[in-house]
Amino acid sequence: MRAEVRENDDPAALGCPEFARGYPYCRATVEPLMMGYDRILGWVQLVNSDRHEPGFVIDPFAPISSEAPNPFAFYGWSPPLFDAPHSDFESWDFRAHSFLCALGGELHDFRQEVRAILGFSWGFSQRGRGSEFEFFGPDVLSAADWDGHHDYLEETFDEWKFASAFHQHPLRP
Repeated sequence: MRAEVRENDDPAALGCPEFARGYPYCRATVEPLMMGYDRILGWVQLVNSDRHEPGFVIDPFAPISSEAPNPFAFYGWSPPLFDAPHSDFESWDFRAHSFLCALGGELHDFRQEVRAILGFSWGFSQRGRGSEFEFFGPDVLSAADWDGHHDYLEETFDEWKFASAFHQHPLRP
């Protein structure tokens, strides 16, 4: 997995409005050694921002839905993660916890168990319109960081299970 946090110096190329110039974007790519169904992965991203309720919440990725039926921001065969938050807020603190996950359980079962493989944090702080941004990350997260989100995730996605700790191989217990 490779992750980067960079300045958005070409908003149009990233599908953003011009006022997003200067904000950060995060991109993570996955090149797993697995083949076939083992490559079905997803990104669970939780954000903590002074623009919504306190604490980390599932990233409200508006182009898809504000009420997703699953906890994944992106999923599929070796899915990339991309996020380019931007706003016309006067100032903004934003931190994301991004976890690469797989589905647990038996291959032919309808699997609704999320198993984290790894995680990283990233974000920014801006104090006043037009002021400099302070970017941070990507920084490695621990299994304890993942476990710290379980109560919220299980309450928000009550039909899903969230395995504790990080897992090396998604289809192995």
